Amino acid sequence: MITEISKQLDQKEISARDLVQKYINNIESKDTDIQAYLSVFKEEALNQAQEIDKRRNQKESLSPLAGIPFALKDNMLVSGFKATAGSKILENYVSTYDATVVSKLKKAGAILLGKTNMDEFAMGSSTENSAFFTTKNPHDLSRVPGGSSGGSAASVAAEMSVFTLGSDTGGSVRQPASFCGVVGFKPSYGAVSRYGLMSMASSLDVIGPFCQNVEDVKLIFETISGKDDFDATSIDVPHSDTPKSLKGLKIGIPKEYFVGGLDQEVELAIHGALEKIQKEGADIVEISLPQTKYALPCYYIIMPAEVSSNLARYDGIRYAPQEKEIKGELWDLYLKNRGDGFGEESRRRILLGTYVLSTGYYDAYYLKAQKVRQLIRLDFKKAFESVDFIITPTAPTTAFKIGEKATDPVSMYLSDIFTVSANLAGLPAISLPIRKEVKLPIGLQIIGSYASDYSLLNMAELTEKLI
Repeated sequence: MITEISKQLDQKEISARDLVQKYINNIESKDTDIQAYLSVFKEEALNQAQEIDKRRNQKESLSPLAGIPFALKDNMLVSGFKATAGSKILENYVSTYDATVVSKLKKAGAILLGKTNMDEFAMGSSTENSAFFTTKNPHDLSRVPGGSSGGSAASVAAEMSVFTLGSDTGGSVRQPASFCGVVGFKPSYGAVSRYGLMSMASSLDVIGPFCQNVEDVKLIFETISGKDDFDATSIDVPHSDTPKSLKGLKIGIPKEYFVGGLDQEVELAIHGALEKIQKEGADIVEISLPQTKYALPCYYIIMPAEVSSNLARYDGIRYAPQEKEIKGELWDLYLKNRGDGFGEESRRRILLGTYVLSTGYYDAYYLKAQKVRQLIRLDFKKAFESVDFIITPTAPTTAFKIGEKATDPVSMYLSDIFTVSANLAGLPAISLPIRKEVKLPIGLQIIGSYASDYSLLNMAELTEKLI
């Protein structure tokens, strides 16, 4: 899609300004119902597009992304613009610098349309935890778009942007991609710099793109990935042009992922896709990832612990709007501003994280969870000694109704049951839509070994053509 649009721009079939105006019109006509955007930068985007047109008319050599409209999840910083992370505590916070991914996209000439809605501080699986409003699924407005990057997924699905960026801590790119019928990619941990991404769980957070197809994902990933001096965890991922065919590939199917709780329609759709892959010559083999049953409880100990640490900076003084009159001591001001600033789910995870890090519980919970995490990594390492890629469902269900799981946190957490393992192990994973022609899409997840991002994307592109 991006390649085609870029060619139209180069051949002057359409101007960047007209292209941006088209997507702004889509936002204005559709987003009243969907509510994917927290803010839209209309004038700034049109001015940027005009500048791109000027440079193109002067026959400058431009990137394929020059003039392409995109949107950002609102936990990534853009200098001079608000970054709320979906929270009231940051409702009026204005960024003072650009995230590395933003700097790279600006340099490539991509045009930022606005910031998309999200679960507060990326804590949620439905975008119902946003402090501002609930985003709806473009395929059915009574259902959630997934989370926490629900606004980003909905924006691409409803053609209100060409591509978007989201963050994935436990499935927050892949699960909404599955629910909204688009492609969502979580790179290897460190493959994309986290500088300028508001931290949720620092050892798990990864920035990844939402696109209409894998070709676009590859282009975006190539643009935003790479070592960054501002992020000590960042790495350079080696390029690869293989595989070129599915024939001869060994695909592992973990038996632990096809268990109770998986909707029958999802299971049937996944098996249908696997049959097509097998007909192309791939070898489908059953594998075991025995620690899978511990992945979700392990994640919900490590993640809240890191949340508790990272969100301590939001102390109710430096960021929150201060009350004019507070009776009592300074402590009362802290309590009032923090209490009003954080939503229920954020408070729940902060409390849980503080508890597991506290004296007497650190060894029993957090330390044990880290040991289990290492066992999960070893499971995958062993599996990739005998298979090239692993295929699973992305989510156990299709998009659920708004409010259906809002009062049952455990049920909501189970939405991430197939995605958290890749985050715990730091592996690249992608969700492909395998059922777009009906009302509610279903996603297929492909997982690769660490730093095999380009090989995984090549595999995904081959699979995409079949399904």
